[in-house]
Amino acid sequence: MPLTPERPNRSTRPIQTPPPFKFNIEATASGVQESILNHLKFTLARNPKTARPRDWWLCTCMAVRDRVLERYLLTMQAQNEAKAKRLHYLSLEYLMGRLLDNNVRNAHLLEPVTLALKNIGVDYQSICDEETDMGLGNGGLGRLAACFLDSLATQEYPAIGYGIHYEFGLFMQEFINGHQVEHPDNWLKFGNPWQLVRPEYAVHVRLYGRVGDHFDDKGDWKPMWIDTKTVVGVPWDIPIVGYNCRTVNFLRLWESRSSHEFDFHTFNQGGYIEAVREKAMSETISKVLYPNDKTENGKELRLVQQYFFVACSLQDIMRRYKKRYDNWNSFPDKTAIQLNDTHPSIAIAELMRLLVDEERMEWEKAWPLCQKVFGYTNHTLLPEALERWSVPLFQKVLPRHLQIIFEINRRFLEKEVEIQWPGDGSKKSALSIIEEGSPKMVRMAHLAVVGSHSVNGVAALHTDLLKKHLFADFNALYPERFNNKTNGITPRRWLSGCNPRLSELIDETIGENWRTNLLLLKGLEPFAEDLTFQERFMSIKRANKIDLSKHIQDLCHVTVDPEAIFDVQIKRLHEYKRQHLNLLHILTLYRRLLHNPNLDITPRVFIFAAKAAPGYELAKTIIRAINSAALKINNDPRIGGKIKIAFLPNYGVTLAEHIIPAADVSEQISTAGKEASGTGNMKLSLNGALTIGTLDGANVEILEAVGQENIFIFGMTVDEVEARLASGYSPREIYFQNEELKGVLDWLTSDYFTPGEPGALASITHSLLDWGDPFLVLADYEAYCASQAALEAAYRNRSHWAKMAILNTARMGRFSSDRTIQEYATQIWDLPALSVPHSPGFSS
Repeated sequence: MPLTPERPNRSTRPIQTPPPFKFNIEATASGVQESILNHLKFTLARNPKTARPRDWWLCTCMAVRDRVLERYLLTMQAQNEAKAKRLHYLSLEYLMGRLLDNNVRNAHLLEPVTLALKNIGVDYQSICDEETDMGLGNGGLGRLAACFLDSLATQEYPAIGYGIHYEFGLFMQEFINGHQVEHPDNWLKFGNPWQLVRPEYAVHVRLYGRVGDHFDDKGDWKPMWIDTKTVVGVPWDIPIVGYNCRTVNFLRLWESRSSHEFDFHTFNQGGYIEAVREKAMSETISKVLYPNDKTENGKELRLVQQYFFVACSLQDIMRRYKKRYDNWNSFPDKTAIQLNDTHPSIAIAELMRLLVDEERMEWEKAWPLCQKVFGYTNHTLLPEALERWSVPLFQKVLPRHLQIIFEINRRFLEKEVEIQWPGDGSKKSALSIIEEGSPKMVRMAHLAVVGSHSVNGVAALHTDLLKKHLFADFNALYPERFNNKTNGITPRRWLSGCNPRLSELIDETIGENWRTNLLLLKGLEPFAEDLTFQERFMSIKRANKIDLSKHIQDLCHVTVDPEAIFDVQIKRLHEYKRQHLNLLHILTLYRRLLHNPNLDITPRVFIFAAKAAPGYELAKTIIRAINSAALKINNDPRIGGKIKIAFLPNYGVTLAEHIIPAADVSEQISTAGKEASGTGNMKLSLNGALTIGTLDGANVEILEAVGQENIFIFGMTVDEVEARLASGYSPREIYFQNEELKGVLDWLTSDYFTPGEPGALASITHSLLDWGDPFLVLADYEAYCASQAALEAAYRNRSHWAKMAILNTARMGRFSSDRTIQEYATQIWDLPALSVPHSPGFSS
């Protein structure tokens, strides 16, 4: 049905064409200095004599933001005038890190900002350290989304990110007696200068209620969603600055507020708590990233969160479209929506509701339109990690959407599955969006596949496994729909920003253009065997290790030797990532040293950083085990400091930026076939760390890129894992056959590492011996120890190690998120880039 045309201008005055934007905010040091001092005085009401470091950080951010917003306004003007197609990226998390240094570098303001602060008497780096990481994400999913936003802006693609404006992040992690203890991550405690609230674009979102009968003016029955509760979504915008261009896109985050702020009548009657109860309940939606879903209330809140942010975002997308078009024919030509994993997949049902119920479009027209705009990225091979919601919960929270999903499923099974496999009930059961059982479950990943025109994996192996196993029947039905888009990382943050020493050496050697064309790093290959270049490369690594050593001392109170091998495993704590395999190897080395204190091994510092989900008890026990081993090993004079363990608390982007440039070894040891891609492996290799890993995720492609002589691969392949499990895997058999492994596991179960608490760590050994060792830790133990020995031997030849490290950096060009985004834009979104023209008076 056509949209209502915009109301004509009835003014008797002639319509005036607004003049083009003109700006004149100086990007010189003097101009920036003036802006900083003005913000200090007029925005913060402080004077230079009483200003604290945080004040200087705030007013510097505001001075930079002023210049960024110039570009933002020009970008919006250019995109609107061109009626550009836009990408809308829906992600439940964005792991943004700190923004000041990133924005300063991307906007080419480093020199004037640094000089302006120096003239004032303030050190630039010290005020950067005042910034708190944004509490908008958790792990690789959120960090990938942040890298993608950077690459979209840098390559001048019109794009908007959508997410939730969490009041509290995942949690602040502290270790007390080795245990992980969670505290609220109140990242907004002192405000954030980068975000802009946009109350004029607030939307209303309905929840709960029921579906009633309604007859339209033609006497036809139409469902009506009634008796609902309403919350308000208020958007906060964060500018996303492109590098070496004028494009500034934005990330729009939705905060939940009550539609009824205050019950004045109840308050006057003495019901003070009841007067604000609805407000408090409504604001809970955007309160915390990933509330614990072990309880029914937690599950309900998660579903409400997911629906809230996609409902807000779709209303925003449609509002913007309706301003320019009076029908829906061009909607797929102007709109692309990418679902970053299954969390936002309820958007498919919501768009159908909006088109069918609100816009009165026929189903037969709405459904293909819906499919054309959506693309779905899958990020997991673990079936238990795919979103599934019980039908009773869906009926309670989103009754109309449940009807729509049942209708999508009915048509899908009758019109597509039945035609492909006539009379095959097993295929219908396998492919159905609704999983039979008690209770019935809604399979959100199935909804995402059925409702999207593209389904992609995030590494070649991952996509192959999606097609062979997780979505095998869907791939048989829609072979053209599945494709691979290997993940990437932004070199602006993960080399230029976090490793300035190495970046300077690269600039001096091959020029500066690698920041937007990472393939140019191949130009370093001829220097890999140059002894002078090797010495400079390794001296930079050592300087970075000295910096990290100081950080470890500050955070862990552990003294480490920068000459030791820095062996790094930094990622979310999960059994499939196998931090406990790393621990078993450490304990093996420790035990060998206790039996032979003169054992000739290269000193090693094992560095961990990871958070475990609050309800994941085994993961939290693994953290305690590593910390308990660290306490014992770090203080044991018998081993002469040959092994140290440092578990750095509260892992996030900023901590990763300290660790990655200093790493010698990158631990990527997940069970083959379990990791979708990984991006930490790319960041570490790009900064000259050598990978020890399995043939899992993007490790396979890193092996292809760097060469098998420059990486340490061990363990079973995916096919070997499948064969081992099919033949009847017996971890106890390995336990009894390998005396060294048996000794380490028995040792771990005793109270040696937890004095007075025998069995405190026993759940780890139970998972390996009694619960089937689901991630084949024991099966890969011997191969892992052998690969570690080969790695240590290679490190002793420092010139050869330097060559391998240089070649890792030189050959990582294909893993830029710029390449990934180009592939999405051309092969999925059909999204043209749009250069923002220079404007008279524009300052940079």
